[in-house]
Amino acid sequence: MVSVGIDVSKSKSTVCLMKPFGEIVAGPMEIKHVDSELKALIKIIKSLNDEVKVVMEATGIYHLPVLTYLKDHGVFVAVVNPYQMKQYRVQGLRRVKTDKADSMVIAKYGLDKWDSLMDYFSSEDKYRELTLLSRQYRHYMRIHIASLQELTHILDYTMPGLKKEFKSWDPEKGRDKLADFVEHYWHYDNIRRKSERQFVESYLKWAKKKGYHRSQNKAAKIYSMAKEGIPTLPADQTTKMLVLQAVEVLRRVDETLNTILARMQEIANTLPEYTVVRSMGGVGDVLAPRLIADIGDVRRFHNGKALIAYAGIDAPPYQSGQFVGTNRNISKRGSSAIRKTGYEVMRMLKSHAEPEDNVVYRFILKKEAEGKPKKVAKVAGLNKFLRIYYARVMEVYS
Repeated sequence: MVSVGIDVSKSKSTVCLMKPFGEIVAGPMEIKHVDSELKALIKIIKSLNDEVKVVMEATGIYHLPVLTYLKDHGVFVAVVNPYQMKQYRVQGLRRVKTDKADSMVIAKYGLDKWDSLMDYFSSEDKYRELTLLSRQYRHYMRIHIASLQELTHILDYTMPGLKKEFKSWDPEKGRDKLADFVEHYWHYDNIRRKSERQFVESYLKWAKKKGYHRSQNKAAKIYSMAKEGIPTLPADQTTKMLVLQAVEVLRRVDETLNTILARMQEIANTLPEYTVVRSMGGVGDVLAPRLIADIGDVRRFHNGKALIAYAGIDAPPYQSGQFVGTNRNISKRGSSAIRKTGYEVMRMLKSHAEPEDNVVYRFILKKEAEGKPKKVAKVAGLNKFLRIYYARVMEVYS
């Protein structure tokens, strides 16, 4: 048995081949992530007349070229969680931190954990594409929030109090009522120049053109706010430029989000589990592809508990002697993306009428009736939701 420890860094790695009892077969040596040098590593591995397992840490995207190349050539590769490797690495009293030393530690880890190492399971291309799209979606959503905050900040100067009267971006319809309204009026002075009747007519005409609900009461309320409000920036060209540019940035980000979401829905629709996931309580057209993207292929989990642990919402037991801990918190050692998307599902589930698929809904109500805080009840509901998700999706594939 030969353990190949690879300490991965950007564009290069350090490799050590080790047999039991610390016998070094080759290395530590540095290889670049290019075809010729990885081919040489494959040649060394294939020349060994022994069982070989390659071990490396998950390092974002840096390990992917080496991982992909080795798997394409039929090599056993175990990708280890960095936290597990850190816990293993700090066992000694004296810590040496170099790439060569790390590669030797990783190789030794492979020998110590030989029987429990699992060969890397490569998800289908669709899941990988969904995961990448989901990561980009979260990135642009952060930009959306920042852009909306900036627009709100400028509106505090020009149209104070207006933000709470309009919903911002609607991902299901792909529209932003606040941005559309501000683009048209941009300053309270533009409203106050009209009489109330003129503004109401103007608002109703604008709402009809944009496809929004036409409400005379809403228009009258906005006119009253404009009359009472105190803008602190003048209605000049500089102010207009600042407001319209903030609206333009927000709109461009929203268009990007719509494009990414449409592509995610298109891919998710081709997966066998999409119909099952879409029918679950709290999951709509927007959350279904995001949930599938963040969870990925459930066939790589050996049971529902493994999925829950991967999401980081498990509460590991704590017991010592006569003491047994009961007030435990979730571990949060897992995918934060699943926790965030899953919590959105729970919020949507509770903010609407009881769905036909009401098992999780009733469970959350039960926890709230027991005196649990609403957030804790939703996390408990997410735990149950993921168990059901795993069982139903696995049934589709079986």
